Amino acid sequence: MIQPLSYIHPDAKIAANVVVEPFSTIHKDVVIGEGTWIGSNVTIMDGARIGKNCKIFPGAVISGEPQDLKFEGEVTTAEIGDNTTIRECVTINRGTKDRYKTVIGKNCLIQAYSHIAHDCIIGDHCIFSNSSTLAGHITVGDYVVLAGLVAVHQFCKIGSHAFVTGGTLVRKDVPPYIKAAREPIAYAGINSVGLRRRGYTPEQITEIQNIYRVLFVQNRNLSKALDLVEAEFKATEIRDEILTFVRNSNRGVVKGFNQGKTGV
Repeated sequence: MIQPLSYIHPDAKIAANVVVEPFSTIHKDVVIGEGTWIGSNVTIMDGARIGKNCKIFPGAVISGEPQDLKFEGEVTTAEIGDNTTIRECVTINRGTKDRYKTVIGKNCLIQAYSHIAHDCIIGDHCIFSNSSTLAGHITVGDYVVLAGLVAVHQFCKIGSHAFVTGGTLVRKDVPPYIKAAREPIAYAGINSVGLRRRGYTPEQITEIQNIYRVLFVQNRNLSKALDLVEAEFKATEIRDEILTFVRNSNRGVVKGFNQGKTGV
């Protein structure tokens, strides 16, 4: 159902059962999948690729040109996966020639006033709370939760199942499965609540805790701690994911935090 007070370019590819509310504008090079709802006063610009059963609330601007002085008008996209909800006044910029696309995965919730800049790649099942702000070229894994007013520096990476507390400034990479907090940002334990909700077993959670005790709690040199984890922990998908993430970090990972505790 398309309201007569909305504007849709005749070349836009809109599935038959998409709802577009009044005063929304959809530009030429746009694809929107079945069952998606577009609220009032939404602007969807060239390059938008929106999946099935999405909800986009009033005031959102999807696939705006990158706020990057190096952008030269190249043809790029902003892609939103199925079943993702974009709340009020969210802005999502399309890519540049770095990645040629900005991507938000499936089943995500991007809450009001959040901004996702050019060339960000966001995984599935992520929740970004109100006014979360991502600069360009950021990579976020699956099931990541950003609390309100989180700001992430360009080129940072956030691993799957990580939780970043409200108001945190993310200047370093955040490894998978952890909570990150404080100023400057630091390790604040593992995301045990989120892991239990997603079906991780007690044994898997204990494995994650023990690995991060070695990396972040015992005041070891990080490179030596990585070697110790590889030598003393059985090879598992979880262990290898953590080791690969930390070793491949270009910006460096968050610091450990130790208040004299012997555990996490």
